[in-house]
Amino acid sequence: MADMPGEEKPASAHDASGEDALPGLPDYAERVLDVADLIPPGRVMTYGDIAEWLEEGGPRQVGRVMSLYGGAVPWWRVVRSDGVPLPGKERQALDHYHAEGTPLREAAPSSRARSHISRVPRIDIRRARWDGSGG
Repeated sequence: MADMPGEEKPASAHDASGEDALPGLPDYAERVLDVADLIPPGRVMTYGDIAEWLEEGGPRQVGRVMSLYGGAVPWWRVVRSDGVPLPGKERQALDHYHAEGTPLREAAPSSRARSHISRVPRIDIRRARWDGSGG
């Protein structure tokens, strides 16, 4: 994957704990997924937050990792900076947000709403964002 930092690990790679890593998982992808796994229930990090945490790549690279490999981690906790749930997965994400108590902002009723996305509740990023400290 030329657009992701890091190199691909060989199929027999082990992580630092000695456990088998996913075969062929790029090192950068593994680090992104590790951060996603750390996000506590009810909290979120944006794609850009994760890139900043890793000091490598950017929001697009993190988004690419999540689109390819994110099913193995709590993907609903890695979000766009505007708080809009993942398009096409809004219902599943909202179910998780409600179950975990993630702060949401209800969509404002608008006669100008151009799509269903403008009617879907958004994550209250200011209240839900996790900075990587504590829990």
